[in-house]
Amino acid sequence: MSKINELSREDWILSTFPEWGTWINEEIESEIVEPNKVAMWWLGNMGTWIKTEGDANIVIDLWVSTGKKTKTNPFMKPKHQHQRAVGCVRLQPNLRKTPCIIDPFKIKKIDAVLATHSHSDHIDVNVAAAIVQNCPEAKFIGPKSCTDLWRKWGVPEDRMVEVRPGDEVEIKDMKICMVESFDRTMLLTVANDDDVLKGKMPPNMDDLAVNYIVKTKGGNIYHAGDSHYSNYYVKHARDHKIDVALVGYGENPRGMTDKLTSSDVLKVAESLDTQVIIPIHYDIWTNFMADPKEIEVLYEMRKNRMRYKFKPYIWQPGGKFIFPDNKDDREYMYPRGFEDAFELEPDLPFLQIL
Repeated sequence: MSKINELSREDWILSTFPEWGTWINEEIESEIVEPNKVAMWWLGNMGTWIKTEGDANIVIDLWVSTGKKTKTNPFMKPKHQHQRAVGCVRLQPNLRKTPCIIDPFKIKKIDAVLATHSHSDHIDVNVAAAIVQNCPEAKFIGPKSCTDLWRKWGVPEDRMVEVRPGDEVEIKDMKICMVESFDRTMLLTVANDDDVLKGKMPPNMDDLAVNYIVKTKGGNIYHAGDSHYSNYYVKHARDHKIDVALVGYGENPRGMTDKLTSSDVLKVAESLDTQVIIPIHYDIWTNFMADPKEIEVLYEMRKNRMRYKFKPYIWQPGGKFIFPDNKDDREYMYPRGFEDAFELEPDLPFLQIL
């Protein structure tokens, strides 16, 4: 029988997905973080892996699923979060733009899975299943909206840590501080019709979402989830030293204010008094796709007049960022292979073109 008659759709999917295989799994696992440094990987969307010199490993908002896959039904399913946010009834074209970077079922060592909130692109049943099955010591940390969902999926009670702003959790040489979230979209999308009729709106934000400050010997990382701009960022900066801030950036469709704009990103950086601001989330949805170069343009226009003390950094999914090594870099580039180009075959002749 010919090869083309043997292969099936399932064979193709299993041999192709996830598109990066275990490349990033292996890179994270083998990384030895040097003293007084902290390593991070962007796993797409708001997914961020953080690793310390003491081998503390956490991942925040890891999501490995998909958006729309068909045009068959032009209408939103009832109570979809976009429907609640803007009152739309037509299908939103939020197709997943970037590939899946990491294989959750090949994660061998992790201390905790964190979620900032329960929107479906920040918390993932596949991730929960993989970590419950393969990493028996790992904890699941998040606000009530997330622990409720993990519980519904079957995550054991003793593995969940429900948190609110003001709480702290220590993991090896890492301290995680929970602070207020400013994700106003959550307030619009979580209630059901009965809650609205009974006057239970608005819900308590502290039950719905938190932002995280991950404190390490190498530096402090602020993860803002889907937070919008708030003057309260200034208080967070007064209460905590912040070195790197990760924020959700995107080009909001007409009728929706869900992501930070380019100007907002710079304002958040200034308010948090951070050294580095890294916009993420813009990579994932086709209908929110934005160009972070716009942030760079605004930064260059304003930096001298505004006396900015921070620098924006343009990252790419799957990229590694080491603080403080990369704090003065402005843009990520994937390894190009030149580092090892002359190591394996020193006697191999090179073609000369005269």
